[in-house]
Amino acid sequence: MHEPLPAAEVLEGTPTAGAHELGTFSGVELGVWEMTPGGVTTDIETDEVFIVLSGRARIDFTVPALPSIELGPGSIVRLTEGMRTTWTVTEILRKVYLAGA
Repeated sequence: MHEPLPAAEVLEGTPTAGAHELGTFSGVELGVWEMTPGGVTTDIETDEVFIVLSGRARIDFTVPALPSIELGPGSIVRLTEGMRTTWTVTEILRKVYLAGA
């Protein structure tokens, strides 16, 4: 089920997001996450690896300052706890993720 994102995080549009945990794999959370178009800023709360299943987006990194990346189907990304990012979703983004529990 999708829910609006916190107003303090929204930079553009009225994005919503939802997640469904599928279970754990060797002590790591496995799930599917989806976000509708819009822009948000967020702190990464745990280490995560994800693969984009569908949609398009860009991630801008502010902490640490890293080059932006464009996301599309098949993109594989690793995020680490403590990163600060801005997500700009242009097509509903759906990813499968593994995240620290």
